[in-house]
Amino acid sequence: MTQPPQSPYGQQPQGGQYPPQGGQYPPQYGTPQPQPPKKRKKWPWILAAIAVFFVIIAVSSNGESEESTSTGGNSGNGSSSQDTDASTVGIGAEVRDGQFAFTVTEVETAITQAGDNPYANKVPQGQFVFVHVDVKNIGDKAQSYFGSNQKLIDVQGREFANDTEAEIYANDDFTIGDINPGNTASVVVVFDIPADAQPKTLELHDSMFSGGATVSIG
Repeated sequence: MTQPPQSPYGQQPQGGQYPPQGGQYPPQYGTPQPQPPKKRKKWPWILAAIAVFFVIIAVSSNGESEESTSTGGNSGNGSSSQDTDASTVGIGAEVRDGQFAFTVTEVETAITQAGDNPYANKVPQGQFVFVHVDVKNIGDKAQSYFGSNQKLIDVQGREFANDTEAEIYANDDFTIGDINPGNTASVVVVFDIPADAQPKTLELHDSMFSGGATVSIG
């Protein structure tokens, strides 16, 4: 006959039954089993990322709106171009930029050659525009004049650089150099533009970094 198992406490259970009455086994004293790691919930991080994304969009949209307002980019405003046209002067009026005061005295179009010497001249790719300008130094020190700082804009909004070589032939005395305080130099700024182009404005600068002054020549 099978003997009932021994109690871990050295005593047989009462009544010869095992497990004891109530079906409870004595506690086991072995190595505890490792518990699986708890999974972190991902949804709080996802919600936080979405919130940050919408904040960035809101800030960016606000910045673009403020920039558009400050630069007059609102459609239907049109005040920027009107102000520019209203402040543009014409031939014979003085404009100032930096240390120079400019006065456009004459504009010649459809010029087919710069220079009268048959051995020292230049012909245009399209047409030459001769812009006669008086440049006065209104500062207190010498300032260098460069025709390359001047720009011509036609009625289509295209911007043209000067032709320095043609200016050498078109000018009798002065093309590039220093103008002392109080002195005035009369120069011819030459532009080579398409034959069918129509000049509109001239942008005059005392240096390549200056803001410029605009004169209507169309």
